[in-house]
Amino acid sequence: MVIQKMKKVVLAHILNPISHNKCEFYRNGALILKENKDSNWIVEKIGTQEKLIDDIKGEVIDLSDKLIMPTFFDMHFHWVQDDVREMPKANLLEWLDKYTFPTENKYKNKTYAKKKAKSFFKKLISTGTMGGAVYSSIHEHALEYAMDEAKGDFIIGNVQMTINSPKFLTQKSTDAVKLTEKLSKKYQSRYALTPRFAIATDPVTMKESAKIAKKNKSFIQTHLSENHDEINFVNSLYKNEMKGFEKVGSYTEIYKKCNILGSKTIMGHGIHLSPSELKMLAGTRTAIAHCPTSNAPHKELGLGSGLFDFKKVSRYKIPWALASDIGGGPFLSMFDVMRSFVAQNLRAGVKATYTEALYRSTLAGADILGLAKKKGNLSPKKEANFLCVKAPRGIDKLKSADEVMHKVINPLKKQRDKYNSLCTDVFYQGQKVF
Repeated sequence: MVIQKMKKVVLAHILNPISHNKCEFYRNGALILKENKDSNWIVEKIGTQEKLIDDIKGEVIDLSDKLIMPTFFDMHFHWVQDDVREMPKANLLEWLDKYTFPTENKYKNKTYAKKKAKSFFKKLISTGTMGGAVYSSIHEHALEYAMDEAKGDFIIGNVQMTINSPKFLTQKSTDAVKLTEKLSKKYQSRYALTPRFAIATDPVTMKESAKIAKKNKSFIQTHLSENHDEINFVNSLYKNEMKGFEKVGSYTEIYKKCNILGSKTIMGHGIHLSPSELKMLAGTRTAIAHCPTSNAPHKELGLGSGLFDFKKVSRYKIPWALASDIGGGPFLSMFDVMRSFVAQNLRAGVKATYTEALYRSTLAGADILGLAKKKGNLSPKKEANFLCVKAPRGIDKLKSADEVMHKVINPLKKQRDKYNSLCTDVFYQGQKVF
């Protein structure tokens, strides 16, 4: 006798991002879920309740007054910078020295680090972020606590800081490489080799660590070309002080010579890139994490680094996704990040849509992490990972995903901290986690 497995039916309005210019909108929609061999709930069918009426049986999760969409992937953030998100940011390097580094030093205390990991990742789930790329501090135990508490699909790395760093956060090159070897071997593809940036990590450490990370199929993440002061500092440092780099042509070339680029590498920011650098990134399939709230003007609580040219990056076919860059970015919610992405571009006369913003906050991130076959949207055979918000007023009259997202996001644009509490429920693999 064949035992028929139970199904779950989710009734709600649904947004399902497909690409940078396509997002399905099911008004009065339904998700039919079934269990897979791992006992996780996956999407069997998606559509309107009217079309799926014959499939609406089993356990019904009635979210009819809610709008659901896939959970978010935040592709670049520092969990250990949660306390400096809203500190003054007149200058990147000054902000790091004055606020960020002293804050990260607190994570040397195990009790403090463990407590913060528990509270931070619990808070993160409540915003609908269930995946992404995470920077930890230099401390091994802080990374271990983050690995334990981060529920979802995250890659995490401890930053490497061997040069030009405060004494209290500076590592010996040999110690940094040994720690990478230990953690990369243990966590494999959940681990991300994380040189803080070329200013703070010497080239020998980067080269040796990259060899280890690639052998263990780990990811690599670092910062690239966030602002002009940083770029000038890096180029001067390497041309004048690093043997073998005297003739280096760009910041990106430094990373290329250190074996950092590749299809499992994510560069944070990448705002000020030359055509030759864009070709290097494209040729190696290196991805970029774009952080609009962090790069935004100072009056918008950002670092004022500049506007990312997403159209140009897309023309070069470089994979890219959105990110909060906590704590350069002031708020955890990807709703705020999407708002900032659209608003900054429109203000500059560049067409940007919420359809693209949602795609770059979900499926694009899953794709960069190699997870797009199972996660990132709500198409059939994908995991049932979704968040809920209260359906915007007048949803019955809205015709497109862009109009719906506009109605969800725009009312809070002057109360940005409230985006953090916009989610009413969050589901992961079909189970309610918030």
